[in-house]
Amino acid sequence: MGLKASIEQHELLFKKPATTSRGAYNGRQIYLLKIYNEADPNCVGIGECAPLKGLSIDDVDDYANNLNDLVEQINNNHSENFPFHQFPSIQFGIETALLDLKHGGKRIIFPNFYAIGKQGIPINGLVWMDTIDQMQLEAEEKIKNGFNCLKFKIGALNFDDELALIKNIRQSYNEQQLMIRLDANGAFSPETALDQLKALSEFKIHSIEQPIASHQRKQLRDLIQKSPIPIALDEELIGIQSTEDINALLTEVKPPYIVLKPNLLGGFKQCDAWIKAAKQHDIKWWLTSALESNIGLNAIAQYAANFQNPMHSGLGTGQLYKTNFTPNTRIIDGYLWRDMGQSRSDQ
Repeated sequence: MGLKASIEQHELLFKKPATTSRGAYNGRQIYLLKIYNEADPNCVGIGECAPLKGLSIDDVDDYANNLNDLVEQINNNHSENFPFHQFPSIQFGIETALLDLKHGGKRIIFPNFYAIGKQGIPINGLVWMDTIDQMQLEAEEKIKNGFNCLKFKIGALNFDDELALIKNIRQSYNEQQLMIRLDANGAFSPETALDQLKALSEFKIHSIEQPIASHQRKQLRDLIQKSPIPIALDEELIGIQSTEDINALLTEVKPPYIVLKPNLLGGFKQCDAWIKAAKQHDIKWWLTSALESNIGLNAIAQYAANFQNPMHSGLGTGQLYKTNFTPNTRIIDGYLWRDMGQSRSDQ
């Protein structure tokens, strides 16, 4: 008796548009991949498969058809030929589902202290793009709720206004009280980026993710060498899969930090490869969710807890949706905890 699989499609709706310099998300289509063993059909492993529109390499029109093909292959016991390298979000989903199944179908993906509710993970509070006044209010609210690390999405508004926002925050909270991260999502031009980073650096910025758009390695390398703010690579990692290509990027660009998103990069094994390479190149890293539902967020958080990484992770996105699955996480004083009172999802 072998494995059997099925998929379910769901739509997640945001409480308000999630805006970046690339545009705004109002909702998101996701698929839940469910896998069980014929010998015990009541024990079901669940994984989330969901490309991020405009960013994932598997954001393609025939995504659902390919996912259906995988289900058919699993049901016929020959999924080894599926082109997972072309579908990193499906790789993430099947890894999660199989690990969940292995550990009893209880949404335990990695049995560590976080997974049993005994340890929290330090996370950054994410301040999405909005009006400057609203971003100020959101930042103050997160600080009041115990966050000592905030990440601001910047790059779509007037730069002087964004600069004033960061200045106001820093005047109220010094570097010891509050770590400030920025994420430009590639919004700065190579010609102006250095001047913008110099202006921002006055406010003791921990790091900035992807200040210029990806696939500009020479410009990125030069910017990293000159920038007064440490630069973290994010979108630059997407689509790079072989160990040779990973090491080539890190050798050429030499970033201080990399940001890992399992759904975009190709699951946990692929993130393992990035982490191994980062250690070899003396590069620090942290994990971030990519607008997953509570199913995917649960898996990424458990994976993050495996490493005892002191860097703040970006795992607070489960609260963005007004339609989501039953949460099994809670945030207390800037730490993400697994809520054992909600140890199983509605699914």
